[in-house]
Amino acid sequence: MYRVRMGNATFSVLVAGVGIGRPSLPPDAAEAVAGAGVLAAGKRLLDAFSDHPAEKIPLTGPLSAVLDRLAERHAAGFRVAVLADGDPLYFGIGRTLLTRFAPGDLRFIPNVTAVAAMAARLGRPFDDIPAVSLHGRDDHGPLFRALMRRGQAAVYTDAVHTPQALARAVLDRGGPDFVLHVFENMGLADEKYTRLDLAAPLPDTAFSPLNMVFVERASPPETVLTLGLSASSLSRDDGVFTKAPVRAAALALLRIVPADTVWDLGAGTGSVALEAARLCPEGGVFAVEKDLGRFNHLVKNIRRTGALTVTPVHAAMPEALHTLPDPDRIFLGGGLSRAPHILPAVAARLAPHGRIVVAATLLDTLEQTRDFFTANHWSHQTTHIQAATETPLATHTRLIPDNPVFLVAGERDETRGEGFAPSPHPSPTRGTQSCMNRVHR
Repeated sequence: MYRVRMGNATFSVLVAGVGIGRPSLPPDAAEAVAGAGVLAAGKRLLDAFSDHPAEKIPLTGPLSAVLDRLAERHAAGFRVAVLADGDPLYFGIGRTLLTRFAPGDLRFIPNVTAVAAMAARLGRPFDDIPAVSLHGRDDHGPLFRALMRRGQAAVYTDAVHTPQALARAVLDRGGPDFVLHVFENMGLADEKYTRLDLAAPLPDTAFSPLNMVFVERASPPETVLTLGLSASSLSRDDGVFTKAPVRAAALALLRIVPADTVWDLGAGTGSVALEAARLCPEGGVFAVEKDLGRFNHLVKNIRRTGALTVTPVHAAMPEALHTLPDPDRIFLGGGLSRAPHILPAVAARLAPHGRIVVAATLLDTLEQTRDFFTANHWSHQTTHIQAATETPLATHTRLIPDNPVFLVAGERDETRGEGFAPSPHPSPTRGTQSCMNRVHR
């Protein structure tokens, strides 16, 4: 079997990055590619090697079939070379090849990535710029997580997630305080740069499919996203929202971890959802609210705090919940007295060992919740919250009590009991659902 010798090691398949723009290979990689009997690459790169005598294998979907052909040629002893834009191990074909070939059968040659080239054109260090790829995804979750965490992101786009689509998504979720830098055809003769200021109208012109987008926040959020958000920091027009003491206890009882998917049902103006987003920066929060006025405040509060991983959903429960990814944690802020069927419907969607926290101000709701957890063999615990806040009274101060709230925390344990009937709606794949139906976009 032919094996490409590079330095002191021997490998059977060469996987080389060609940089950006016109293909550029270091001498040792160029020599190995020149002697290859099989050349696999994207269409643009294959066109650049049109005079190469090797058998050409386009890297197009479905990739499983392409991997089968490469494995067959490799087993037959052909000299196989795979070429990739940028660097094959940086959002490239390298990861896919490693799922089929043993690492020792692959020789990787790195090259300049699109992110490095973009940073050089912007004149910025890029060791702290998060990079995300939206190739083949049906949501903007990775982008929103990066922007919430760092206020900037380099984005590998595709035919669906175009610069205009990214601009609309960021504007819709985060407001106008962002700028997009679009780099088209980097390294080619028709390279072009466009700055998109989201405070201005977006252009209708189409961009080249070969583009990289850098998104950055132009001004900081109006309110720092932290635990214990003050009432004055929230956009609202009434006093109906989860107060800070109850919010703190509820979040503690939920036991949110960084990658969790959280549902805040009956989210109101979003006080719980916003702080939950602070606790699961690698996951996401879906805040469901049916009242249009409160929903509009929820959208404003997401923009005000920069809690971009909160997806606002204007809908009634439980009908709209089948469009959402399955949750690890659920906060149910109320409404069970009027719609008792909601609790079993949402509980059926909860991940194994997930947790639900129900806020109950009525004894009937408390009894209903505890009866449900008991009947379905869930471990559960009730916490009573009675708080009072210091308030001025003439030249003195006094304490004004908040309404007492019961928090019932239940945990789903698949090993106990038979559980309950599943939701009548099918469950989408966890973490990949775009929630287009009735989700504010």
